[in-house]
Amino acid sequence: MNSSNGNGKDVVYIDVDDEITGVIDKVTSSSSKVVALVLPKRATVFQSIVNMKLLKKRADAAKKNLVLITSEQGLMPMAGTVGLYVASTLQSKPEIPDASSLISDMPEVEDDSPISMGSDDFDAGKAGKTPVGALAGATAGLADDDDGNIELDNSDLPNGDKSGNINALAAAGGSGKAAKKGKKDKSLKVPNFNRFRRIGIIAALVLILLIVGFFLANGALAKAKINISTNTSTVNAAVSPTLSTNATSLDISGDTIPAQTQQQTKTATEQVSASGKQNNGTQATGPVDFSTPCSDVNFANGAPTIPAGTGVTSNGLTFITQSATQLSNQNGSIFSKNCTLSGSSNVTAQQGGSQYNVNNGTFAVDNNSGITGSGTTSGGTDNIITVVQQSDIDAATAKVKSDISGEANGVKNQLEQNLQSSGMYPIESTFYTAAPSVSSSVTAGTQASNVTVTESVTYTMYGAKQSDIQALLDNSIDTQIDTSKQSIQNDGLSQSSISVPNAGAGNTLDISIQTQATIGPHLNLNSLKAQVEGKRTGDVKSMISQLPGVTNVQVSLSPFWVSSVPKNPSKISISYSK
Repeated sequence: MNSSNGNGKDVVYIDVDDEITGVIDKVTSSSSKVVALVLPKRATVFQSIVNMKLLKKRADAAKKNLVLITSEQGLMPMAGTVGLYVASTLQSKPEIPDASSLISDMPEVEDDSPISMGSDDFDAGKAGKTPVGALAGATAGLADDDDGNIELDNSDLPNGDKSGNINALAAAGGSGKAAKKGKKDKSLKVPNFNRFRRIGIIAALVLILLIVGFFLANGALAKAKINISTNTSTVNAAVSPTLSTNATSLDISGDTIPAQTQQQTKTATEQVSASGKQNNGTQATGPVDFSTPCSDVNFANGAPTIPAGTGVTSNGLTFITQSATQLSNQNGSIFSKNCTLSGSSNVTAQQGGSQYNVNNGTFAVDNNSGITGSGTTSGGTDNIITVVQQSDIDAATAKVKSDISGEANGVKNQLEQNLQSSGMYPIESTFYTAAPSVSSSVTAGTQASNVTVTESVTYTMYGAKQSDIQALLDNSIDTQIDTSKQSIQNDGLSQSSISVPNAGAGNTLDISIQTQATIGPHLNLNSLKAQVEGKRTGDVKSMISQLPGVTNVQVSLSPFWVSSVPKNPSKISISYSK
């Protein structure tokens, strides 16, 4: 913190943790020629004679006149040794303290120029006993003017200025013997003891953290895996329980396991453009004359008749008769050798369109090749519209089914995760896909530019508590062994085969479980874990190897630095092998 009175005098307040380089920077960066350094109590940076000499020398090089403002007696000899002025307050008279007690012990600072207050005959040893007024002529010293402010002697001020105050000296540009410029300073490297102290503290803290971290990691990460090889045998087990979502507890005698279902419905939609065309124009109409030779008629069945609604075609175009027509002989007896039976009827085109306008066309009667017709139809007009065909609906349905089937595996995995998060053991073989529900936005033959088909499918999977399934299996296995001498080392559930005779999504579901269990000597796992806690690898092997039926023991500890089995049972894993 700096303050200036505007007349070349600067007051700089030094912090207790400032280093000498920082103090020098504050002095040399000051715009004033006279700088008063106000020191805090126990300013450690000024308790070094080397720091004092550096400060004095750099101030002289920068043409700065320094006054230390402090009342600490321990700093006085060093200030006097290097020739620095000291005052107890900003209003006290500055003087150079007695330095006789430190002259013999003062270290040398490597430099080409001596430390000086500006006069060649300045004696730092006597300066503390000499009045500051007597020093003015020799060292451009300090004087006390009438108002009691800090002042320097004006004997060497240029241009005969005899104002005698600190501002006059500042205006003089720091010239005179007190600011005699020495040779160019060399770069001095001063050990930063505060930095060394900080580094030491940080190193100690890091070491402590490493030690604490080691013990924490050793407790949190330590694990032990123990594999016990025994004289084992296998037993086949098969159970056929019923999974029930209504059951609340395991019923071993009734082979009923409480279950839970997870369901998910997937909906997919596909849209295709309509491809059908339909002419909704006006239908052509007109009369058609029909005839047939008498020789082609079986009169035992009566005169031939063309019923109303009969289809007649001309050039592949179909028309519909509008009234019934009975053919008769218009020229006499039907028994005449060359007689012809004839009749006429109005016909209407099967659908609209100008192509049904037929001029003097020949018509054939459906299901009666012996009768022919001729006539002219007119009035047909065109009005082509787009309609949905059944093939369009079928194409959209095929796409939507493909989309749904592609998501089945993802749905299956999701249902498994949902069951696991509910604390259930997912039974994959119960995964069931219900019949899809398919709907179409329009029916075939409807005028539309496109058709949208939507399909929804519901998937279901059952889950049960693993402990319930294992209890049912263990009960089946126990009936086949001597439980006083043998125990189940692995019930085989993880490698079991589970089948579903009739898959479904109801409240109950029958399943079949087949597995091969591993049977070995009767060993209590919880008791073993308690016995091996905190023991070293060799001790664990020696202890377990002595148990009946045990043929080999392997112990694996992790991480690599762990040397003994953890004392937490949850960190100990024991498995069996043949």
